[in-house]
Amino acid sequence: MTTDEVLAGVGPRLRQMRKDREVTLAALSETTGISVSTLSRLESGLRKPSLELLLPIARAHRVALDELVGAPPAGDPRVRSKPIVMGGRTHWPLTRQPGGLQAYKVLEPKREQEPDPRTHEGYEWLYVLSGRLRLVLGEHDVVLTAGEAAEFDTRVPHWFGSAGEGPVEFLSLFGPQGERMHVRARPKGA
Repeated sequence: MTTDEVLAGVGPRLRQMRKDREVTLAALSETTGISVSTLSRLESGLRKPSLELLLPIARAHRVALDELVGAPPAGDPRVRSKPIVMGGRTHWPLTRQPGGLQAYKVLEPKREQEPDPRTHEGYEWLYVLSGRLRLVLGEHDVVLTAGEAAEFDTRVPHWFGSAGEGPVEFLSLFGPQGERMHVRARPKGA
């Protein structure tokens, strides 16, 4: 990988890392002392990354600088991911590069939740490793068990979580459009 290719991947990686941690640009700015506009330009690729900018960001996210620039261990093809907890779910990234096809191993704890279907561009594939996964997809409400898979167009309102009987562990694959979730407004009285 050339230096230009590495540098081009830094911005999207920074944005994804910040979003995965549910941190706003303003909060990151306050923590790092870097202006919101500089952080935004860095994430969008309009500002070239430098050590002066990357070191405080790495400290704020508590990650090694190598993780920010996407430097793979020399000769080692293994993906060494750290778990990310979002909304009570634990995600282990199974892909290194931002954008393109993304894969995650997900652990959803046992909990009763009211489905909150969402939509986004793309296509998603789920595979249950253990437990029972409830999938609400449009008018369908199904429970998948270990060894079962589902695939669907993510423009159809969907939600998935534990069937409530125990934790569920599953794999999730989606394309680059899967990174942008949109809340679909509920009708009044629903």
